[in-house]
Formats: sequence, structure tokens, C-alpha cells
Amino acid sequence: MVILFDQHNLPGNIFEVIFSTTQQVIVGRVLIDYMKKNGGSVSKSKLGQFATKLNEGKVITQIDEEPFRGKSIKLSYNKRQFYDRILTPLRAMGLIEYDLYNKTYKISEKFEKALVDISGMWKTEIVRKAVEVKFAD
Repeated sequence: MVILFDQHNLPGNIFEVIFSTTQQVIVGRVLIDYMKKNGGSVSKSKLGQFATKLNEGKVITQIDEEPFRGKSIKLSYNKRQFYDRILTPLRAMGLIEYDLYNKTYKISEKFEKALVDISGMWKTEIVRKAVEVKFAD
């Protein structure tokens, strides 16, 4: 997954950096809130139930953004797209990890470590000796 951002116009939250649509931002945030309310992790079957309820339009939550602020809303999102566009990117970037032994998904800090590693790569690139660039006539 590619994250593109403007350092001078950073959005208000991490979900707006990661996801490209408002609906994805909302679903990603609701998933993380759901996991937080369950101690930071959920079983594979509980996540499947969450995805099914989301697919059926039976997830009710509150969103702290206009025009939804202060209102309970029903949320609907396609189950296949939930796995493809929400869960898979969150796992790939290290925001969520899957514990194969316990069969649980949990919130992870690996994303932060990856960003530290990426900034180290940039520092290395800055001091690397440049190769000569020539122009053809």
C-alpha cells in the first residue's frame, strides 16, 4: 500500500492518511474502536461477526465528525471490501497484527517502528554518494 501525504497539510487523524475515501476512514476508525473496546484484540470469529454485521448494515455507532456529530448512525460496508480495503492494508502496514497461535487480531505498534525504519532509510539516502548523471546530446 502506498501512503501519499502533503507534509504541509496533514489531515487530522491517521485514518485520513491511510485511506482514500471518507467511508473507508469511518469503517477503519470503527474497527479500531471496536478492537479497543474489546481489550485491543478480537478473535478471528468475532472479527468475522463484525464484518457480517457491517455487511448487513447492523453496526450502530457514533461518529465525531460533521454532519454526524452527536448522532447514532447505522453503518454498512461490503464484507469482501472490508477485508480487501480495510483489514488487509491495516495488517500490511503493521497497525493490526494477526496472532496465528491464538487466532486473534490485535492493535499493533509495528506501524510506528516501520516509520522509524523508513526515516532511517531516508537519512542513509541523504548521505549516500551520488552517481554521476549525464545528458545525451
